Amino acid sequence: MTPAARVQSAIDLLDAVIAAARAGGASADRVASEWLRARRFIGSKDRRAIRDLVWAAIRACGEVPDTGRAAMLRLAQGDAALAALFDGSRYGPAEIAPGEPVADGGVAPGWLVEALDASGIDEAERKALLSRAPLDIRANTLKTSRDALRLRLPAPSSEVVAPHGLRLDTGAAAETWPEYAEGLFEVQDAGSQLTCEAFAAKPGETIVDLCAGAGGKTLALGAAMANSGRLIACDIDRARLSRLPERATRAGVRAETRLLDPGKERVGLSDLISACDGVLVDAPCSGTGTWRRNPEARWRLSPKAIARYAQMQDGVLDVAADLVRPGGRMLFIVCSLLDAEGAERIDAFLGRHRDWRAEGPSCPIGKPRGMGWRLTPGADRTDGFFFASLRRL
Repeated sequence: MTPAARVQSAIDLLDAVIAAARAGGASADRVASEWLRARRFIGSKDRRAIRDLVWAAIRACGEVPDTGRAAMLRLAQGDAALAALFDGSRYGPAEIAPGEPVADGGVAPGWLVEALDASGIDEAERKALLSRAPLDIRANTLKTSRDALRLRLPAPSSEVVAPHGLRLDTGAAAETWPEYAEGLFEVQDAGSQLTCEAFAAKPGETIVDLCAGAGGKTLALGAAMANSGRLIACDIDRARLSRLPERATRAGVRAETRLLDPGKERVGLSDLISACDGVLVDAPCSGTGTWRRNPEARWRLSPKAIARYAQMQDGVLDVAADLVRPGGRMLFIVCSLLDAEGAERIDAFLGRHRDWRAEGPSCPIGKPRGMGWRLTPGADRTDGFFFASLRRL
């Protein structure tokens, strides 16, 4: 495949990504996987080059582009070599016409930039949200230690501030390594690891991971508990939760799974009311802290969506509060940097629940935000997180 043909292929794939974003469809990762699967004639090097072009163009466009070509032209404005590939050659993109539409640049849609700014995320931090993320892994202490794992890995790694974490180069195929198949580590961002450390799960406790999803944090909790006590992973998403048992088996973690009916969570958790030492609430959110990995996610947001997330977060916090015994604790986490999904939610919760108080979480990096704590890609070199530690009186 010629370089120009790669560019045209990237434009075609961008058209599919843009259509999915506008329709609220599949993620860019899934769209790209399906698009490339249907074109098995494209070689591995060409596939990587096409994906790199697509993700670079996504990062370059703040608003949803009208077309894939307009997005690629935005990227080409800062790259003369790329612009030269718009040469009209066979399988390549047509030459650039005078005055041809070019997608708008920027970090995000204007309303979202304003919301981030109002939440204390300055221009430098906003730009860091679109940098490329490294690959972090967590040593599974049920089977190994960080030092021992580092000696076994087939690629160089460096320590991160999370006590069991290592950082690999972007693009490392860690999930194909035998060490992963043996359950010696999990792929988990250092910031996510630190939120689990702040929760401080202990052996012998009864812990609920209320929004467990596929169980990344559940596995970290299970390791911290040394498989002593009771760990219950819950979610309303059957597909995501169904991935947890296999992952737990590989990691050697003992955890129950419980599928909940939306709107009837209290019924499904009735046996755990006021019985838990701790509840982890990794709440549904906008994902503004994860744009380094999912840059097209910012095209899918709206003020109404943020309001819906805030409503869901209030609801899950109230459900979680019912599960905690007197003297027990709760950790609220969102991978969002918007106050509407973070500090404001904790203020609202404390206003509704006078028998709870906020406690300063223990974290070696980051800064306070409201009654909680914030990690950011620019300052802390992690995904963006807000988390708050709460104690029932």
